Amino acid sequence: MNSFLLRRTGAECIGVFFLVLAACGSIMIGGLSGAYGHLGMAFSPGLVVMVMVAATGHLSMAHLNPAVTLAFALTGHFPWREVPLYVAGQLAAAGLGAGALRLLFGNVSTLGANLPSGPVVQSLVMEVLVTALLMFVIIAVATDRRAQGLPAGLAIGGAVALNVLWAGPISGASMNPARSFGPALVSGMWAAHWIYWVGPIIGASLGALAYEMVRPSEPEEASA
Repeated sequence: MNSFLLRRTGAECIGVFFLVLAACGSIMIGGLSGAYGHLGMAFSPGLVVMVMVAATGHLSMAHLNPAVTLAFALTGHFPWREVPLYVAGQLAAAGLGAGALRLLFGNVSTLGANLPSGPVVQSLVMEVLVTALLMFVIIAVATDRRAQGLPAGLAIGGAVALNVLWAGPISGASMNPARSFGPALVSGMWAAHWIYWVGPIIGASLGALAYEMVRPSEPEEASA
């Protein structure tokens, strides 16, 4: 196996580990201490994504998310042959992150596992919408040189925080099968777990395809 691919997958694993640690950990600590309101729980995943994109984006492209990896492959920005290793690494790292939280705090708040607060269909649609928005931003800043003036970490982390702010109370605003899988695996909370695979995968695919549809085929000429 290509050692370069293994190193890139390792960087991806580190990013996902800390994503789960911070995103789910903020929910658990909030449950224990009441230290965070919804605003704090929204900014925690946004901030950790921002710093992990900055730290690992040049190493692994900082997908940090199986749905993002699949969407990049679907649109030709990532080789399909590397998808299985990336996704396996992301899921393993999410499990390790949730396991670390379980050792630190016990099974508080079911380790931040995502659960729908209302009808399943409502949460499914919400996951599709928020992941589509996130992926639209990701593919823009990651693959279009005309968007390189905007720091990728800031844009992607901001999109995550925005999505959690408005969609978190409904579906949990996972946007990420790995982020949902780790806590579910370690806590045993599998209720409606399929939403957090189907919704983000459909949403990321739609967001990526939407950007490809509106992306000009040729760079626009700079204004004189």
